[in-house]
Amino acid sequence: MNNAISGLPRVSGVNPQAEISKPAADGSKFFDTLQDMMGQVQNLEADGQKKVADMLQGNGEDIHKAMIAVEKADLAFQLMLQVRNKIIEAYQEISRMPF
Repeated sequence: MNNAISGLPRVSGVNPQAEISKPAADGSKFFDTLQDMMGQVQNLEADGQKKVADMLQGNGEDIHKAMIAVEKADLAFQLMLQVRNKIIEAYQEISRMPF
C-alpha cells in the first residue's frame, strides 16, 4: 500500500502518508471541507446572479457568459445535493448496524 501511495503525484502539496496516519479525532477537517464546498457553491450562485443582472441591465455582459455562470452554479448545487444524499445514506446504513 505504501509503495502505491508513494508512486502517486502529490496534489497541492498534500502528503498522503500524513493524511492516512493522522485522522482528525473530532471530524473537524471533514466539516471544514463541507463548509468550504458550500461557500464555493454560494459564490458560484452569486456570480451567476450578478452576470444575469449585468446582462439584463445592458452592462456589456453577453448572454453566453451569463448562461455559463448559471449552469456552473446549477451543476455545483446538484453535486452538493448528491454529496448530501450520500452522507445521509451512509448515516442511515451505520444506524442500521447492530452493536
